[in-house]
Formats: sequence, C-alpha cells, structure tokens
Amino acid sequence: MAEILFKPRDAAHLLGVSYPALKQWVYKHKLRTIKTPGGHHRIPQSEVDRLLHRAQRKSGPELRTSFRRISGRNQLVGRIVDVRTSGLVGQVVISIGGQHITSLITADAVREMGLKRGQTAAALIKATEVMIIKV
Repeated sequence: MAEILFKPRDAAHLLGVSYPALKQWVYKHKLRTIKTPGGHHRIPQSEVDRLLHRAQRKSGPELRTSFRRISGRNQLVGRIVDVRTSGLVGQVVISIGGQHITSLITADAVREMGLKRGQTAAALIKATEVMIIKV
C-alpha cells in the first residue's frame, strides 16, 4: 500500500503552521519531500507524523489554542494508527514521533468521538492513565 502524500498547504494545515513556514522547512531540508514528475513537492504522511507532536509548540497563551481548554499539560499530539472495540472496551493506539501510546477507553467514548485510523488526536497523560482527546 502506497504512503499518503500531502500537498504542502495540506501538510501545513495538519501541522498547524503557516504555508510559508512549511516551505522554508522544505527548502532547508528539515522536511523530507517527494517531487512529482512536474517538480512539485509532496510530503509523506510519515514526515507529517514525525513533526506533528513538535509543530504545536508555541510560547505564551497561544500554546493551547488547538486543544480543548483543560488543566492537564501533558498533551501529546499524534496520529491514530489503530482503533479496536470489543464489548465495553475500546483500544486506541496513537503514533507520536514514531512512538506508540495505547489507551483503553470505553467503546462508547470511541463511538461518541468518532475515533478512526488516520485522524489527529492527542493523548492526555495524567498519572498512570492516558485519555484520548480528538483534535
């Protein structure tokens, strides 16, 4: 199965950065791209996933604009790579910077949030529990 390729504008939107900023990353080789036969850049999903957890970092009050307002500070943004439900339990696996975090939540929560593979989500880590936040 071929990897999903994003146009630069789409990748910038997913990463929460401006299109000019993303272009600079491409030109400075901070972001791996694939060129089309016409010479256009396409960004592989693996590159978006690699940077997803870093791209949301900003200083000041804007830090949490793309998250729900919640007191927990340990929110790790990534991409859902697997969702399974069985009976009352749902298992959600999120890839964050190449690492996987697995959370067991209720099957109702999976359905209510409409969690699906490929979506962007954040894992909220509180003590030994991991909760899922759809972003």
